Amino acid sequence: MNLIDDGIKKVAGLYMRVSTEDQAREGFSLPEQKERLEAFCKLNNYEIGDYYTDEGISAKKGNYRPEFERLKEDIKKKKINMLLALKQDRITRSIYDWEDILQFLEENNAYLNVVYDDINTTTANGKMVARIMMSVSQGEIERTSERTKIGLAGAIKCGHIPSVAPLGYTRDNKKLVPDPATRDVVVRIYDLYQNGLSYARIASLFNKEKVLGKDNWKDSTIYHIIQNEVYMGDFVHGKKTQHPTYYKNVVEPIISREVWEECQVQKNNNARAFKKTLTYIFLQKLKCPKCGRILGGKATKKKGHEYFYYYCYDCQLTIKEKNIDEEFESFADQLNEYDSIVNQFFTPMLNRNFDEPMEAIENEIEKQNNKLDRLKNAYLEGVFKLDEYKEKSKLIEDTIEGLKDKIKKAERSSAYSYNPKDILVSRDVAYLNKLVYKEKFDEEYKPWKRKTREEKFKLIMRYVDYIELEQVKSEYFIKHIQFRNSFAKPCNELYSNGYIDTSKDYFFSGYYMGLIRYSEYINWEEAAKMILRLRHFYNVS
Repeated sequence: MNLIDDGIKKVAGLYMRVSTEDQAREGFSLPEQKERLEAFCKLNNYEIGDYYTDEGISAKKGNYRPEFERLKEDIKKKKINMLLALKQDRITRSIYDWEDILQFLEENNAYLNVVYDDINTTTANGKMVARIMMSVSQGEIERTSERTKIGLAGAIKCGHIPSVAPLGYTRDNKKLVPDPATRDVVVRIYDLYQNGLSYARIASLFNKEKVLGKDNWKDSTIYHIIQNEVYMGDFVHGKKTQHPTYYKNVVEPIISREVWEECQVQKNNNARAFKKTLTYIFLQKLKCPKCGRILGGKATKKKGHEYFYYYCYDCQLTIKEKNIDEEFESFADQLNEYDSIVNQFFTPMLNRNFDEPMEAIENEIEKQNNKLDRLKNAYLEGVFKLDEYKEKSKLIEDTIEGLKDKIKKAERSSAYSYNPKDILVSRDVAYLNKLVYKEKFDEEYKPWKRKTREEKFKLIMRYVDYIELEQVKSEYFIKHIQFRNSFAKPCNELYSNGYIDTSKDYFFSGYYMGLIRYSEYINWEEAAKMILRLRHFYNVS
Protein backbone atom coordinates (compact mmCIF):
# COMPACT_ATOMS: atom_id res chain seq x y z
CA MET A 1 0.00 0.00 0.00
CA ASN A 2 1.40 3.43 -0.94
CA LEU A 3 0.91 5.86 1.93
CA ILE A 4 1.30 8.90 -0.29
CA ASP A 5 -1.33 7.77 -2.77
CA ASP A 6 -3.80 7.06 0.06
CA GLY A 7 -3.20 10.47 1.55
CA ILE A 8 -2.19 8.98 4.94
CA LYS A 9 -0.14 11.39 6.98
CA LYS A 10 3.43 10.18 7.49
CA VAL A 11 4.72 10.45 11.02
CA ALA A 12 8.52 10.30 10.86
CA GLY A 13 11.01 9.20 13.48
CA LEU A 14 14.18 11.22 12.85
CA TYR A 15 17.16 8.95 13.46
CA MET A 16 20.58 10.57 13.94
CA ARG A 17 23.83 8.86 14.79
CA VAL A 18 27.47 9.88 15.05
CA SER A 19 30.20 7.29 15.74
CA THR A 20 33.46 7.78 17.59
CA GLU A 21 35.47 7.59 14.37
CA ASP A 22 33.56 10.36 12.54
CA GLN A 23 32.89 12.78 15.39
CA ALA A 24 35.02 15.40 13.73
CA ARG A 25 34.08 14.63 10.12
CA GLU A 26 32.36 17.50 8.30
CA GLY A 27 28.64 16.99 7.74
CA PHE A 28 28.26 14.26 10.34
CA SER A 29 27.59 16.36 13.42
CA LEU A 30 24.30 15.76 15.22
CA PRO A 31 23.04 19.37 14.93
CA GLU A 32 23.73 19.27 11.18
CA GLN A 33 21.80 15.99 10.77
CA LYS A 34 18.86 17.33 12.81
CA GLU A 35 18.64 20.60 10.85
CA ARG A 36 18.63 18.89 7.45
CA LEU A 37 16.10 16.22 8.47
CA GLU A 38 13.72 18.85 9.81
CA ALA A 39 14.00 20.78 6.54
CA PHE A 40 13.25 17.59 4.58
CA CYS A 41 10.13 16.93 6.68
CA LYS A 42 8.89 20.48 6.13
CA LEU A 43 9.45 20.18 2.37
CA ASN A 44 7.51 16.89 2.14
CA ASN A 45 4.85 17.78 4.69
CA TYR A 46 5.92 14.98 7.11
CA GLU A 47 4.95 15.17 10.75
CA ILE A 48 7.86 14.71 13.18
CA GLY A 49 6.92 12.07 15.73
CA ASP A 50 10.15 12.07 17.79
CA TYR A 51 13.92 12.44 17.66
CA TYR A 52 16.22 9.44 18.18
CA THR A 53 19.92 10.13 18.74
CA ASP A 54 22.76 7.60 19.27
CA GLU A 55 26.11 9.25 19.97
CA GLY A 56 29.58 7.64 19.87
CA ILE A 57 28.25 4.23 18.73
CA SER A 58 29.43 2.42 15.60
CA ALA A 59 26.92 0.83 13.22
CA LYS A 60 29.51 -1.30 11.41
CA LYS A 61 29.02 -4.43 13.50
CA GLY A 62 25.46 -3.89 14.66
CA ASN A 63 26.44 -2.68 18.12
CA TYR A 64 23.55 -2.23 20.53
CA ARG A 65 22.02 1.24 19.99
CA PRO A 66 19.47 2.18 22.67
CA GLU A 67 17.82 5.01 20.69
CA PHE A 68 17.47 2.88 17.58
CA GLU A 69 15.81 0.18 19.68
CA ARG A 70 13.43 2.80 21.13
CA LEU A 71 12.56 3.88 17.58
CA LYS A 72 11.69 0.29 16.66
CA GLU A 73 9.48 -0.02 19.74
CA ASP A 74 7.62 3.17 18.75
CA ILE A 75 7.05 1.72 15.26
CA LYS A 76 5.55 -1.39 16.85
CA LYS A 77 3.29 0.83 18.98
CA LYS A 78 2.26 2.79 15.83
CA LYS A 79 3.56 6.08 17.26
CA ILE A 80 5.49 6.59 14.03
CA ASN A 81 5.24 4.95 10.61
CA MET A 82 8.45 6.09 8.93
CA LEU A 83 12.15 5.79 9.70
CA LEU A 84 13.89 8.88 8.36
CA ALA A 85 17.69 9.24 8.23
CA LEU A 86 20.16 11.47 6.39
CA LYS A 87 22.40 8.69 4.98
CA GLN A 88 22.09 4.90 4.86
CA ASP A 89 25.31 4.36 6.82
CA ARG A 90 23.69 6.23 9.75
CA ILE A 91 21.35 3.25 10.08
CA THR A 92 23.68 0.31 9.37
CA ARG A 93 26.65 -0.74 7.24
CA SER A 94 25.86 -4.45 7.31
CA ILE A 95 23.86 -6.02 4.48
CA TYR A 96 22.59 -8.64 6.93
CA ASP A 97 21.28 -6.02 9.37
CA TRP A 98 19.81 -4.09 6.41
CA GLU A 99 17.69 -7.05 5.34
CA ASP A 100 16.44 -7.48 8.90
CA ILE A 101 15.48 -3.78 9.10
CA LEU A 102 13.59 -3.88 5.79
CA GLN A 103 11.72 -7.01 6.89
CA PHE A 104 10.89 -5.43 10.27
CA LEU A 105 9.46 -2.32 8.58
CA GLU A 106 7.35 -4.41 6.18
CA GLU A 107 5.94 -6.50 9.04
CA ASN A 108 4.92 -3.32 10.88
CA ASN A 109 3.55 -1.42 7.84
CA ALA A 110 6.25 1.21 8.22
CA TYR A 111 8.63 2.65 5.69
CA LEU A 112 12.10 3.97 5.22
CA ASN A 113 13.28 7.21 3.69
CA VAL A 114 16.98 8.11 3.37
CA VAL A 115 17.46 11.68 2.20
CA TYR A 116 20.90 11.75 0.54
CA ASP A 117 20.82 8.23 -0.90
CA ASP A 118 17.35 8.63 -2.44
CA ILE A 119 16.03 5.49 -0.77
CA ASN A 120 12.26 5.33 -0.36
CA THR A 121 10.57 2.00 0.40
CA THR A 122 7.03 3.25 -0.15
CA THR A 123 7.24 1.58 -3.58
CA ALA A 124 8.38 -1.85 -4.79
CA ASN A 125 10.95 -0.18 -7.06
CA GLY A 126 12.26 1.78 -4.08
CA LYS A 127 12.76 -1.42 -2.07
CA MET A 128 14.73 -3.01 -4.91
CA VAL A 129 16.95 0.08 -5.22
CA ALA A 130 17.54 0.03 -1.46
CA ARG A 131 18.80 -3.57 -1.58
CA ILE A 132 21.06 -2.90 -4.59
CA MET A 133 22.62 0.17 -3.00
CA MET A 134 23.26 -1.66 0.25
CA SER A 135 24.94 -4.53 -1.61
CA VAL A 136 27.28 -2.05 -3.32
CA SER A 137 28.02 -0.37 0.00
CA GLN A 138 28.72 -3.71 1.68
CA GLY A 139 31.06 -4.71 -1.18
CA GLU A 140 33.07 -1.51 -0.80
CA ILE A 141 33.35 -2.03 2.96
CA GLU A 142 34.62 -5.58 2.42
CA ARG A 143 37.15 -4.44 -0.22
CA THR A 144 38.42 -1.70 2.10
CA SER A 145 38.65 -4.22 4.93
CA GLU A 146 40.58 -6.62 2.70
CA ARG A 147 43.05 -3.89 1.68
CA THR A 148 43.51 -2.99 5.34
CA LYS A 149 44.19 -6.62 6.23
CA ILE A 150 46.81 -6.93 3.46
CA GLY A 151 48.56 -3.76 4.65
CA LEU A 152 48.46 -4.94 8.26
CA ALA A 153 49.88 -8.35 7.32
CA GLY A 154 52.77 -6.68 5.50
CA ALA A 155 53.51 -4.47 8.51
CA ILE A 156 53.44 -7.44 10.92
CA LYS A 157 55.83 -9.42 8.70
CA CYS A 158 58.26 -6.48 8.98
CA GLY A 159 58.13 -6.61 12.77
CA HIS A 160 55.62 -3.78 13.28
CA ILE A 161 53.43 -5.59 15.82
CA PRO A 162 50.08 -3.81 16.49
CA SER A 163 50.05 -4.24 20.26
CA VAL A 164 51.66 -2.92 23.41
CA ALA A 165 55.29 -4.05 23.69
CA PRO A 166 55.32 -6.98 26.16
CA LEU A 167 57.88 -7.34 28.94
CA GLY A 168 61.31 -8.00 27.46
CA TYR A 169 60.66 -5.96 24.32
CA THR A 170 60.82 -2.31 23.31
CA ARG A 171 60.22 -0.42 20.07
CA ASP A 172 62.89 0.79 17.67
CA ASN A 173 61.33 2.85 14.83
CA LYS A 174 57.98 1.16 15.56
CA LYS A 175 59.62 -2.27 15.23
CA LEU A 176 59.41 -4.67 18.18
CA VAL A 177 62.93 -5.58 19.36
CA PRO A 178 64.35 -7.23 22.52
CA ASP A 179 64.91 -4.79 25.39
CA PRO A 180 68.42 -5.24 26.87
CA ALA A 181 67.16 -3.94 30.24
CA THR A 182 64.35 -6.49 30.74
CA ARG A 183 64.85 -9.46 28.38
CA ASP A 184 66.78 -11.42 31.04
CA VAL A 185 63.72 -11.29 33.32
CA VAL A 186 61.71 -13.14 30.66
CA VAL A 187 64.51 -15.69 30.16
CA ARG A 188 64.56 -16.30 33.92
CA ILE A 189 60.76 -16.75 34.07
CA TYR A 190 60.90 -19.48 31.41
CA ASP A 191 63.91 -21.09 33.08
CA LEU A 192 62.18 -21.18 36.50
CA TYR A 193 58.98 -22.57 35.01
CA GLN A 194 60.89 -25.19 33.05
CA ASN A 195 62.53 -26.23 36.31
CA GLY A 196 59.18 -26.94 37.93
CA LEU A 197 58.18 -23.69 39.65
CA SER A 198 54.52 -22.74 39.35
CA TYR A 199 53.22 -19.34 38.28
CA ALA A 200 52.44 -18.49 41.91
CA ARG A 201 55.90 -19.50 43.16
CA ILE A 202 57.64 -17.45 40.47
CA ALA A 203 55.47 -14.43 41.27
CA SER A 204 56.15 -14.86 44.99
CA LEU A 205 59.92 -15.11 44.37
CA PHE A 206 59.88 -11.98 42.19
CA ASN A 207 57.90 -10.06 44.81
CA LYS A 208 60.39 -11.10 47.48
CA GLU A 209 63.33 -9.98 45.33
CA LYS A 210 61.44 -6.90 44.04
CA VAL A 211 62.41 -7.72 40.47
CA LEU A 212 62.35 -4.56 38.32
CA GLY A 213 61.52 -2.68 41.52
CA LYS A 214 58.03 -4.24 41.68
CA ASP A 215 56.34 -6.13 44.50
CA ASN A 216 53.02 -6.69 42.75
CA TRP A 217 53.92 -9.63 40.50
CA LYS A 218 50.91 -11.92 40.00
CA ASP A 219 50.62 -15.52 38.88
CA SER A 220 48.36 -14.35 36.03
CA THR A 221 51.20 -12.12 34.78
CA ILE A 222 53.58 -15.10 34.70
CA TYR A 223 50.92 -17.21 32.98
CA HIS A 224 50.43 -14.69 30.16
CA ILE A 225 54.21 -14.46 29.64
CA ILE A 226 54.58 -18.25 29.45
CA GLN A 227 51.84 -18.63 26.82
CA ASN A 228 52.77 -15.60 24.67
CA GLU A 229 54.02 -16.77 21.25
CA VAL A 230 55.89 -13.53 20.65
CA TYR A 231 58.76 -14.70 22.90
CA MET A 232 59.67 -17.39 20.35
CA GLY A 233 59.33 -14.89 17.49
CA ASP A 234 55.71 -15.47 16.40
CA PHE A 235 52.62 -13.27 16.62
CA VAL A 236 48.90 -14.11 16.61
CA HIS A 237 46.63 -11.34 15.36
CA GLY A 238 43.00 -11.46 16.48
CA LYS A 239 43.69 -14.13 19.10
CA LYS A 240 40.28 -13.62 20.75
CA THR A 241 38.36 -13.81 17.46
CA GLN A 242 37.00 -16.92 15.73
CA HIS A 243 39.55 -16.64 12.93
CA PRO A 244 42.94 -15.54 14.31
CA THR A 245 45.91 -15.12 11.94
CA TYR A 246 49.24 -16.71 12.87
CA TYR A 247 52.49 -15.04 11.74
CA LYS A 248 55.68 -17.06 12.21
CA ASN A 249 59.19 -15.64 12.75
CA VAL A 250 58.21 -11.96 12.58
CA VAL A 251 60.00 -10.82 15.78
CA GLU A 252 63.48 -11.46 17.11
CA PRO A 253 62.91 -14.23 19.70
CA ILE A 254 63.99 -14.10 23.33
CA ILE A 255 63.25 -17.79 24.02
CA SER A 256 64.09 -20.71 21.73
CA ARG A 257 61.16 -22.44 20.04
CA GLU A 258 62.05 -25.72 21.78
CA VAL A 259 61.90 -24.17 25.26
CA TRP A 260 58.61 -22.38 24.50
CA GLU A 261 56.95 -25.53 23.20
CA GLU A 262 58.17 -27.58 26.16
CA CYS A 263 56.72 -25.03 28.55
CA GLN A 264 53.34 -25.38 26.79
CA VAL A 265 53.44 -29.16 27.27
CA GLN A 266 54.33 -28.65 30.91
CA LYS A 267 51.53 -26.07 31.25
CA ASN A 268 48.98 -28.53 29.88
CA ASN A 269 50.25 -31.30 32.17
CA ASN A 270 50.13 -29.07 35.23
CA ALA A 271 46.57 -28.08 34.40
CA ARG A 272 45.42 -31.65 35.08
CA ALA A 273 44.25 -32.64 38.51
CA PHE A 274 47.22 -33.96 40.45
CA LYS A 275 48.17 -34.38 44.09
CA LYS A 276 50.94 -31.83 44.69
CA THR A 277 51.23 -31.67 48.46
CA LEU A 278 54.39 -33.84 48.30
CA THR A 279 57.40 -33.88 45.99
CA TYR A 280 57.02 -36.65 43.41
CA ILE A 281 60.29 -37.30 41.59
CA PHE A 282 58.57 -38.32 38.35
CA LEU A 283 55.78 -35.73 38.45
CA GLN A 284 53.58 -36.13 35.32
CA LYS A 285 56.37 -38.05 33.54
CA LEU A 286 55.47 -41.77 33.78
CA LYS A 287 53.15 -43.35 31.22
CA CYS A 288 50.98 -46.35 32.01
CA PRO A 289 52.46 -49.49 30.36
CA LYS A 290 48.93 -50.62 29.40
CA CYS A 291 46.93 -47.57 28.28
CA GLY A 292 49.68 -44.98 27.86
CA ARG A 293 48.07 -42.37 30.14
CA ILE A 294 50.09 -40.26 32.56
CA LEU A 295 50.21 -41.91 35.99
CA GLY A 296 48.91 -40.20 39.10
CA GLY A 297 50.81 -40.13 42.39
CA LYS A 298 50.06 -41.16 45.93
CA ALA A 299 52.04 -41.67 49.14
CA THR A 300 51.69 -43.56 52.39
CA LYS A 301 53.41 -43.10 55.71
CA LYS A 302 54.56 -46.03 57.87
CA LYS A 303 56.65 -45.75 61.01
CA GLY A 304 57.78 -42.25 60.12
CA HIS A 305 58.82 -43.14 56.55
CA GLU A 306 57.06 -42.01 53.39
CA TYR A 307 56.54 -44.41 50.50
CA PHE A 308 55.66 -43.08 47.05
CA TYR A 309 53.67 -44.84 44.35
CA TYR A 310 52.31 -44.12 40.87
CA TYR A 311 48.98 -45.53 39.77
CA CYS A 312 46.58 -45.82 36.84
CA TYR A 313 42.99 -45.75 38.00
CA ASP A 314 41.63 -47.20 34.73
CA CYS A 315 44.06 -50.14 34.54
CA GLN A 316 44.08 -50.78 38.29
CA LEU A 317 47.87 -50.95 38.62
CA THR A 318 50.28 -49.45 41.14
CA ILE A 319 54.05 -48.99 40.69
CA LYS A 320 56.57 -48.32 43.44
CA GLU A 321 58.57 -45.17 42.86
CA LYS A 322 61.62 -46.83 44.43
CA ASN A 323 61.85 -49.38 41.57
CA ILE A 324 61.75 -46.73 38.84
CA ASP A 325 64.13 -44.53 40.81
CA GLU A 326 66.75 -47.30 41.02
CA GLU A 327 66.48 -48.14 37.32
CA PHE A 328 66.79 -44.48 36.36
CA GLU A 329 70.13 -44.16 38.15
CA SER A 330 72.30 -45.04 35.13
CA PHE A 331 70.53 -42.45 32.97
CA ALA A 332 70.82 -39.90 35.75
CA ASP A 333 74.60 -40.30 35.95
CA GLN A 334 74.79 -39.51 32.24
CA LEU A 335 72.73 -36.37 32.86
CA ASN A 336 75.17 -35.39 35.59
CA GLU A 337 78.07 -35.82 33.19
CA TYR A 338 76.24 -33.78 30.54
CA ASP A 339 75.71 -30.99 33.08
CA SER A 340 79.40 -31.12 33.94
CA ILE A 341 80.46 -30.86 30.29
CA VAL A 342 78.08 -28.03 29.51
CA ASN A 343 78.75 -25.96 32.62
CA GLN A 344 82.51 -26.43 32.81
CA PHE A 345 83.65 -26.68 29.23
CA PHE A 346 81.02 -25.88 26.67
CA THR A 347 79.60 -22.73 28.24
CA PRO A 348 82.90 -20.79 27.92
CA MET A 349 82.86 -21.50 24.16
CA LEU A 350 79.28 -20.28 23.92
CA ASN A 351 80.19 -17.16 25.85
CA ARG A 352 82.93 -16.38 23.36
CA ASN A 353 80.22 -15.92 20.77
CA PHE A 354 78.42 -13.40 22.94
CA ASP A 355 75.14 -12.75 21.14
CA GLU A 356 74.05 -9.63 23.02
CA PRO A 357 74.76 -6.64 20.77
CA MET A 358 77.28 -4.52 22.66
CA GLU A 359 76.09 -1.36 20.95
CA ALA A 360 72.49 -2.00 22.05
CA ILE A 361 73.58 -2.38 25.68
CA GLU A 362 75.63 0.80 25.59
CA ASN A 363 72.72 2.69 24.03
CA GLU A 364 70.41 1.39 26.74
CA ILE A 365 72.85 2.52 29.45
CA GLU A 366 72.85 5.99 27.91
CA LYS A 367 69.03 6.01 27.88
CA GLN A 368 68.92 4.99 31.54
CA ASN A 369 71.45 7.69 32.48
CA ASN A 370 69.33 10.30 30.68
CA LYS A 371 66.29 8.98 32.52
CA LEU A 372 68.18 9.37 35.80
CA ASP A 373 69.04 12.98 34.92
CA ARG A 374 65.41 13.78 34.13
CA LEU A 375 64.35 12.21 37.41
CA LYS A 376 66.87 14.33 39.31
CA ASN A 377 65.64 17.52 37.63
CA ALA A 378 62.04 16.60 38.43
CA TYR A 379 62.98 16.10 42.10
CA LEU A 380 64.77 19.47 42.21
CA GLU A 381 61.64 21.09 40.78
CA GLY A 382 59.56 19.57 43.57
CA VAL A 383 57.72 16.95 41.49
CA PHE A 384 58.85 14.11 43.81
CA LYS A 385 59.44 13.82 47.51
CA LEU A 386 62.84 12.58 48.70
CA ASP A 387 61.64 9.03 49.47
CA GLU A 388 59.99 8.72 46.04
CA TYR A 389 63.11 10.06 44.34
CA LYS A 390 65.37 7.58 46.16
CA GLU A 391 63.11 4.63 45.29
CA LYS A 392 62.81 5.53 41.61
CA SER A 393 66.49 6.41 41.20
CA LYS A 394 67.58 3.12 42.83
CA LEU A 395 65.51 1.17 40.32
CA ILE A 396 67.24 2.96 37.41
CA GLU A 397 70.69 2.59 39.01
CA ASP A 398 70.13 -1.16 39.50
CA THR A 399 69.17 -1.46 35.82
CA ILE A 400 72.36 0.37 34.80
CA GLU A 401 74.48 -1.92 37.00
CA GLY A 402 72.84 -4.99 35.45
CA LEU A 403 73.67 -3.73 31.97
CA LYS A 404 77.26 -2.99 32.98
CA ASP A 405 77.58 -6.55 34.32
CA LYS A 406 76.54 -7.84 30.89
CA ILE A 407 79.37 -5.86 29.29
CA LYS A 408 81.88 -7.22 31.84
CA LYS A 409 80.64 -10.74 31.17
CA ALA A 410 81.15 -10.24 27.45
CA GLU A 411 84.66 -8.90 28.01
CA ARG A 412 85.56 -11.85 30.25
CA SER A 413 84.15 -14.29 27.70
CA SER A 414 86.21 -12.78 24.91
CA ALA A 415 89.33 -13.41 27.01
CA TYR A 416 88.80 -17.21 27.00
CA SER A 417 91.36 -19.04 24.90
CA TYR A 418 89.62 -22.44 24.96
CA ASN A 419 89.46 -24.40 21.74
CA PRO A 420 87.71 -27.75 21.19
CA LYS A 421 90.87 -29.78 21.85
CA ASP A 422 91.50 -27.98 25.14
CA ILE A 423 87.95 -28.74 26.21
CA LEU A 424 88.25 -32.41 25.29
CA VAL A 425 91.45 -32.74 27.32
CA SER A 426 89.91 -30.89 30.28
CA ARG A 427 86.85 -33.14 30.06
CA ASP A 428 88.97 -36.28 30.15
CA VAL A 429 91.02 -34.95 33.08
CA ALA A 430 87.73 -34.38 34.92
CA TYR A 431 86.67 -37.96 34.10
CA LEU A 432 89.97 -39.35 35.38
CA ASN A 433 89.60 -37.25 38.52
CA LYS A 434 86.22 -38.88 38.99
CA LEU A 435 87.89 -42.31 38.93
CA VAL A 436 90.94 -41.43 41.06
CA TYR A 437 89.29 -39.08 43.55
CA LYS A 438 85.81 -40.55 43.64
CA GLU A 439 84.82 -39.24 47.08
CA LYS A 440 85.81 -35.65 46.30
CA PHE A 441 84.13 -35.85 42.92
CA ASP A 442 80.92 -37.16 44.51
CA GLU A 443 80.97 -34.30 46.99
CA GLU A 444 80.98 -31.76 44.17
CA TYR A 445 78.72 -33.63 41.75
CA LYS A 446 76.27 -35.64 43.80
CA PRO A 447 75.47 -39.03 42.27
CA TRP A 448 71.79 -39.84 41.83
CA LYS A 449 71.65 -41.82 45.07
CA ARG A 450 72.79 -38.88 47.15
CA LYS A 451 70.49 -36.29 45.63
CA THR A 452 67.46 -35.09 47.59
CA ARG A 453 63.95 -35.68 46.28
CA GLU A 454 63.74 -32.02 45.28
CA GLU A 455 67.06 -32.21 43.38
CA LYS A 456 65.95 -35.35 41.55
CA PHE A 457 62.61 -33.76 40.69
CA LYS A 458 64.31 -30.66 39.24
CA LEU A 459 66.69 -32.77 37.13
CA ILE A 460 63.81 -34.85 35.72
CA MET A 461 61.67 -31.76 35.14
CA ARG A 462 64.47 -29.99 33.27
CA TYR A 463 65.55 -32.76 30.91
CA VAL A 464 62.80 -35.39 30.59
CA ASP A 465 59.58 -35.07 28.61
CA TYR A 466 58.04 -38.44 29.49
CA ILE A 467 59.02 -42.03 30.38
CA GLU A 468 57.39 -45.11 28.86
CA LEU A 469 57.24 -48.21 31.04
CA GLU A 470 56.85 -51.89 30.22
CA GLN A 471 55.56 -54.73 32.38
CA VAL A 472 57.39 -58.05 32.62
CA LYS A 473 55.31 -60.42 34.73
CA SER A 474 54.74 -58.45 37.97
CA GLU A 475 57.66 -56.03 37.56
CA TYR A 476 57.94 -52.72 35.71
CA PHE A 477 60.92 -51.43 33.75
CA ILE A 478 61.83 -48.31 31.81
CA LYS A 479 61.15 -48.97 28.12
CA HIS A 480 61.91 -45.54 26.65
CA ILE A 481 62.91 -42.09 27.92
CA GLN A 482 61.83 -39.17 25.77
CA PHE A 483 64.22 -36.35 26.57
CA ARG A 484 63.20 -32.77 25.95
CA ASN A 485 64.24 -31.40 22.60
CA SER A 486 66.05 -28.46 24.21
CA PHE A 487 68.27 -31.07 25.92
CA ALA A 488 68.49 -33.70 23.19
CA LYS A 489 69.37 -31.28 20.37
CA PRO A 490 72.46 -29.68 21.98
CA CYS A 491 73.38 -33.03 23.53
CA ASN A 492 73.46 -34.62 20.08
CA GLU A 493 75.54 -31.71 18.79
CA LEU A 494 78.04 -32.21 21.62
CA TYR A 495 78.16 -35.95 20.90
CA SER A 496 78.61 -35.34 17.16
CA ASN A 497 81.57 -33.07 17.89
CA GLY A 498 83.21 -35.57 20.22
CA TYR A 499 82.43 -33.81 23.51
CA ILE A 500 80.44 -36.75 24.84
CA ASP A 501 82.00 -40.22 24.72
CA THR A 502 80.16 -43.46 24.25
CA SER A 503 81.11 -46.68 25.99
CA LYS A 504 80.95 -50.40 25.28
CA ASP A 505 82.19 -53.72 26.70
CA TYR A 506 85.85 -54.36 25.93
CA PHE A 507 87.29 -57.88 25.46
CA PHE A 508 90.97 -58.82 25.10
CA SER A 509 91.99 -62.36 24.06
CA GLY A 510 88.54 -63.57 24.99
CA TYR A 511 88.59 -62.00 28.46
CA TYR A 512 86.18 -59.27 29.54
CA MET A 513 88.22 -56.17 30.47
CA GLY A 514 85.32 -53.86 31.42
CA LEU A 515 83.88 -50.76 29.74
CA ILE A 516 85.94 -48.63 27.40
CA ARG A 517 85.12 -45.00 26.62
CA TYR A 518 85.72 -43.70 23.14
CA SER A 519 84.82 -40.91 20.73
CA GLU A 520 83.90 -42.03 17.22
CA TYR A 521 84.54 -38.62 15.73
CA ILE A 522 88.26 -38.35 16.52
CA ASN A 523 90.79 -40.13 14.29
CA TRP A 524 93.74 -42.10 15.69
CA GLU A 525 96.24 -39.33 15.01
CA GLU A 526 94.18 -36.80 16.98
CA ALA A 527 93.56 -39.34 19.74
CA ALA A 528 97.30 -40.02 20.06
CA LYS A 529 97.98 -36.29 20.50
CA MET A 530 95.32 -36.06 23.20
CA ILE A 531 96.77 -39.06 25.05
CA LEU A 532 100.19 -37.37 25.03
CA ARG A 533 98.63 -34.29 26.59
CA LEU A 534 96.78 -36.37 29.18
CA ARG A 535 100.08 -37.97 30.24
CA HIS A 536 101.04 -34.63 31.77
CA PHE A 537 98.41 -35.40 34.41
CA TYR A 538 98.04 -39.20 34.63
CA ASN A 539 99.73 -42.40 33.48
CA VAL A 540 97.36 -43.15 30.63
CA SER A 541 97.86 -45.19 27.49
